[in-house]
Amino acid sequence: MEAIFSRRSVRKYTDQPVSEETVKELLAAAMNAPSAGNEQPWHFIVIGDRATLDQIPAFHPYAGMVKQAPVAILVCGDETLEKYKGFWVQDCSAAVENLLIAAESLDLGAVWVGVYPEAERVAHFRTLLAIPDHVIPLALIPVGYPAEKPAPANRFDPSRIHYNRW
Repeated sequence: MEAIFSRRSVRKYTDQPVSEETVKELLAAAMNAPSAGNEQPWHFIVIGDRATLDQIPAFHPYAGMVKQAPVAILVCGDETLEKYKGFWVQDCSAAVENLLIAAESLDLGAVWVGVYPEAERVAHFRTLLAIPDHVIPLALIPVGYPAEKPAPANRFDPSRIHYNRW
């Protein structure tokens, strides 16, 4: 619960590298997300190459923080792995949330940078990373050791809760 309530979007990172083992832990957490029909239609592209990371802000207006991040993970959905058409977005979103919570629990900072459904962003990632047509980039998650630590936010809002009917 602590990781859920303390998790915040972190956009500034130190220059400390994130180990391969830690990245594997994040990916294991992501892959433990629920998915429709347990089909797990996700793929993950780990981007640690500085030249590649530095190209992303040129086509993604909200990805400037990748220039500081030591690594980013692109979460993608594979339409050929779907049992229930169209649920890849929910499945991969659950994987992203698991990844974000795992990052917090490991004292890392991360942020969800949306890609899909913006066609231009999807196309640029396809080109940059040679992604096949049946695989759709959903979100980019820059990860690093935080150079900032935003205070936890209390987002509980009882006015958004409805019981039995609207």
